[in-house]
Amino acid sequence: MLKKYKFLILIGLIAGCSIIRIDKSEPSFKSIPKHFPKPIYPINNQLTSDRIELGRKLFFDKILSRDRTISCATCHKPELAFTDGLPKGIGIKNRIVSRNTPTLTNVAYQDLGMMHDQGVPSLEMQILVPIQEKKEFDFNLKLIVTRLKSDSEYVDLCLKAYNQEPSSFVITRAISTFERTLISGNSKFDKYINGNKKALSIDEQNGKELFFEILKCNSCHSGFNFTNLSLENNGLYTNPYPLDSGRMRITHLEKDRDLFKVPTLRNIELTAPYMHDGSINTLEEVIEHYSKGGQTHSNKSKKLAPFTITKKEKLQLILFLKSLTDLEFTSNKYQ
Repeated sequence: MLKKYKFLILIGLIAGCSIIRIDKSEPSFKSIPKHFPKPIYPINNQLTSDRIELGRKLFFDKILSRDRTISCATCHKPELAFTDGLPKGIGIKNRIVSRNTPTLTNVAYQDLGMMHDQGVPSLEMQILVPIQEKKEFDFNLKLIVTRLKSDSEYVDLCLKAYNQEPSSFVITRAISTFERTLISGNSKFDKYINGNKKALSIDEQNGKELFFEILKCNSCHSGFNFTNLSLENNGLYTNPYPLDSGRMRITHLEKDRDLFKVPTLRNIELTAPYMHDGSINTLEEVIEHYSKGGQTHSNKSKKLAPFTITKKEKLQLILFLKSLTDLEFTSNKYQ
């Protein structure tokens, strides 16, 4: 896996990726919630309407997979906050992917690394992973370029967006540009913190207090996006975890064994099943897991500790988590 990620990074660099030079400008056509920071865009891939439209078309087009049966949207469904509702994703020929499909909610802010293990340093490079992964698209970027060059509509769109014909640069940049527009910040909770104190019910407010003040869930799920993007072990299994060693797959360091990126909790109501392997089906079960303090593991986060709450408090906590659902985000017409 480490060699594979290194190869993908090399390809990304050859394709012209810039992950150091950045620009903090905000495109005038994209409204960022006032309580969100401005996204940082690569200087060689600033957002424009033409690039977004090209990326949107590619995102939903099955032309990217070897047998033309799946697209990015197959596993990242808008109505499920860009997840798929499955324990693990399914690629071409019903091949089962090794991990749960992560949400693309606010992916523009995941600047510490993509994937569950932060093994890919930029969104542009992440586009390469499903394309070349045998269990996903099982294809080749060069052959995709050939396909697109034979399509006059794609040729015109690429010229308009990037002033060049279809290429690996255009494909990776356009899709990542579209994905950076997937901003979710208009949930009931957002309306509440922006001044509408009636947006949350009393039970939801009590759940909010449990989350922030009593249980300190925000020690990991912090900030505007409800994640500190750290790598943690949450005691899902005793060590070693079965099948997947998390960050250790990249570094081969024992201190990284079974560490996974803390996910955003935005739209968490819609992104079940949970955990990196999709092994927990409901929010009730998630809370039950954490109330026990997680299983014994040598790398388990020291932030985890058992706790006891009543049935009513558990319901209130779940109601608060559901208040993070942004129905405007999931009901938008993206096609």
